[in-house]
Amino acid sequence: MKALIWTYLVSSLFLLALLSVISYGYGAGYIYVYWHDWQIQTNVWIAGFAVITCGLILQLLWTAVKRYRTREQRKLKTIFDFKTLHPYEQLGVIWLLEAAQDQQEFINRIFSQSGLLKGIVEAKLLFKQGEYQLALNALHQTAPMAFELAELERIEIFLALGDTEKALTHLEFLQQHQLSPWLQDIEHAYRQKITELWGSLALQQSWVYLRSLKYGHLDAQTRDLWLQQLLTQFDQASYEDLQAVQQRYLVLEQEIQTRPYTSKVLWLKLLSRLPEMSIQHERLALHLLREQFDRDVFYLWFQQQLLKQAPDYQDIENKIEEMEQQYLSQPILSFAKWYVYEATDRHEQAEALLTLYPDNVLMSYLRIKSKIKNNEYLVQQLNLIFENDANFLQFKI
Repeated sequence: MKALIWTYLVSSLFLLALLSVISYGYGAGYIYVYWHDWQIQTNVWIAGFAVITCGLILQLLWTAVKRYRTREQRKLKTIFDFKTLHPYEQLGVIWLLEAAQDQQEFINRIFSQSGLLKGIVEAKLLFKQGEYQLALNALHQTAPMAFELAELERIEIFLALGDTEKALTHLEFLQQHQLSPWLQDIEHAYRQKITELWGSLALQQSWVYLRSLKYGHLDAQTRDLWLQQLLTQFDQASYEDLQAVQQRYLVLEQEIQTRPYTSKVLWLKLLSRLPEMSIQHERLALHLLREQFDRDVFYLWFQQQLLKQAPDYQDIENKIEEMEQQYLSQPILSFAKWYVYEATDRHEQAEALLTLYPDNVLMSYLRIKSKIKNNEYLVQQLNLIFENDANFLQFKI
């Protein structure tokens, strides 16, 4: 349709130039048409452009009717062979059914004439077959204008090969690379693909992802999965890895506090394993407890306070009382106050707390412990029983 309009536009310009030359010194000419009772008086210029305009309108109408008829006929046509479909229809079926593996020959034939996509499509098909080195070789033949698409495919191959260092290098370069103008109409899909590749890298090598120079590449779900993997793999982390996660948190601390509650809890559990981050751990724990009360979060905060060389029992008690005013009927707060009272030699007040919450497992633990606290062996046995109880404090990753 656009080609037809351009043809008529060029023809009009040619006619304009021709009439300008012919009419030079002679005027615009004169045309008189009389038919029945109709009379038309005009000049050659207007008549010529009227003929071109009418021709364009008639041809556009004919093209529209022809396309409509063809489309309606194809709806009624019975298809017996995939090859009888129009090439665009074949590609559409392959896309809908994700059947590229079954129609590799057809796809290669379709894109063999494409200087832009030939190498990339060939590499994609080889990648799906597991021919990673051949796929990388095919990408060397891609056109410069398809640089971004080739890089995306190259990163996928590096991740499949487990070469996360190269994948990280190419991802960081692509992240800051200015997008080609012809891809701007699909920039959202392009950015989504990059985010997906960052997620694959983060989940494949959780600690390697921390070496990236820029942050914020992961979607919320992948980010939480990444944090969970850091927790499960924490014992395998090197000194440099631990330094990297500390640095990442310090840079993102303000932004992390705006994230969903579950994500912040995962960061808190990471910080609880990093003694150097005790200040940040306490700050994040109190932030979470002001947002909503969570037993595990409270215990992580309380445990950290008791593990200090010189616990500030007055400050601990004040904060517990603030939480009691905000959150009513929380047995773990009474559980914590018992430890504070015992540590500050207020045994009568500690004893009074034991009458509260008769059916709560934490308070039952304290009632038993208060009776046998002079027998270290029995206390150890009691701890062993309660710490293996499903209803006792659980630290879920």
